[in-house]
Amino acid sequence: MTQPKIAVIFYTTYGTNHAIALAAAEAAEAAGAEVRLRRVKETAPMSVVEGQAPWKAQLEKMADIPEVSPDDMEWAEGYFFSAPTRYGVVASQMRAFIDTLGGLWSKGKLADKPVTATTSAGNTHGGQETTLISLYTTFMHWGAILVPPGYTAQAVYDAGGNPYGYSAKAGEFDEVGKAAVAHQATRLVEFTKKLVG
Repeated sequence: MTQPKIAVIFYTTYGTNHAIALAAAEAAEAAGAEVRLRRVKETAPMSVVEGQAPWKAQLEKMADIPEVSPDDMEWAEGYFFSAPTRYGVVASQMRAFIDTLGGLWSKGKLADKPVTATTSAGNTHGGQETTLISLYTTFMHWGAILVPPGYTAQAVYDAGGNPYGYSAKAGEFDEVGKAAVAHQATRLVEFTKKLVG
């Protein structure tokens, strides 16, 4: 059985999407994948980051996690993205990374790979669905294969029923959320296995 290569790529400010990414990586490995956990580079001015103790502490907490590079994107056979919403779209740090991928995209290196995404916001209706849809729009430009969770498991319903991808209220990632993320990550691995097997 082929061991699919999955890149779990996340951006976080205060830690929610870091926790989601860790849960996704664990579930993907349990499902038989080789996983690279990668964080998106912080692009906010350090004066801003250091002016907010929780933000600075989170950045320090993740110092041992490598920053994602185009090489990771080429290596991977499937992608799990996680990043917070900002005004109904994904955080600018994630967008900035995505905007570096034109070279790979133009060579077809992002095409035909399964991808799924998760997000968080400060409140329940803070733009989670539009954030995920905006990410999926980008992935469609790549020619990637969307693997949303849909309504394919009770865990999706238990976590609020978002068929586009798990979405957390910031700071409230719990065991119910972990089950939904595990389902979504496992589903991604299973689809990737079918394509690369």
